[in-house]
Amino acid sequence: MNKEDTTNNLDPQKGNVFTEKLKPDTINSISTPLSSEPLQYKRILVVDDNPDIVFTLRVGLESDPTIQVYSFDNPVTALVEFEPNFYDLLLIDVNMPLMDGFQLAQNLVRRDLNVRVCFMTAGEINMDAAREVHPLKSIGCFIKKPISAEELLRRIRAELE
Repeated sequence: MNKEDTTNNLDPQKGNVFTEKLKPDTINSISTPLSSEPLQYKRILVVDDNPDIVFTLRVGLESDPTIQVYSFDNPVTALVEFEPNFYDLLLIDVNMPLMDGFQLAQNLVRRDLNVRVCFMTAGEINMDAAREVHPLKSIGCFIKKPISAEELLRRIRAELE
């Protein structure tokens, strides 16, 4: 997938694909940095099987002009389209059909050992037990849904530091 092209793919076989596709030079012209140095953007991949949640997370995260969001509402499509060494953080729902968030994260981390992962869930989860069962060194946080946009940004910024 070319990261410079706009994609809004509604193919039912692949699931909805939502991607942020502004070119860096376009973004810099929109939000001029205070210094002469270009802004350092953080790329976040959001994967959740609920398109409404994907949209809500995207809007909340993109309120920070230094964050670029790429998202999928199908974990299999996210796995197929994943580009190693591109994302700074993966924000993955735990409970999804076809492949749960832990399985998806394990597959993605095998392809990019440096990416960090935050899991989201609306259900109850024992974080210590989850870390024992899924010993990914890259697990950064567990986020309980629903979450306010302000709290989401605070948690994500902490993970990106």
